[in-house]
Amino acid sequence: MKATLVTAVFAVALALIGSTVAGAADHQVKMLNKGASGAPMVFEPSFLAIEPGDSVTFVPTDKGHDAQSIKGMMPDGAAPFVGKMNQQVTVGFDTGGVYGVKCAPHYGLGMVALIVVGNDASNLAAAQAVKQPGKAKQAFASLFDQLNTVLAGQ
Repeated sequence: MKATLVTAVFAVALALIGSTVAGAADHQVKMLNKGASGAPMVFEPSFLAIEPGDSVTFVPTDKGHDAQSIKGMMPDGAAPFVGKMNQQVTVGFDTGGVYGVKCAPHYGLGMVALIVVGNDASNLAAAQAVKQPGKAKQAFASLFDQLNTVLAGQ
């Protein structure tokens, strides 16, 4: 009887763990020399609203790109990440908040992305306060507008 109960409890635990993992999504972001709109040096999509536990895979569709977090544009407790040049990198997002992402060689050209996890904008003011180089400033202005639209729809 005890063995049957232990087996049943173990089976339920595995099912719960499996359903948690199965519920997480992986979002694909292409790193491109030219986007669908004709814009040069882009992440596509450049804005994502995802859930805690989801991951994002940055795919080097075109060569010469990487993906890395931007200092000051992550929630407290989130680990920074740095992908390698011309290599795919998958990043898990467990902490709710706003994350800024850049391609280091093309940051000043505006190759940036914004990810919001769990519709949590608790670090939005800090993220907006980060000084951006060149065209990244304009790109982030547009991305923050998209974020505000998502947050307004809650």
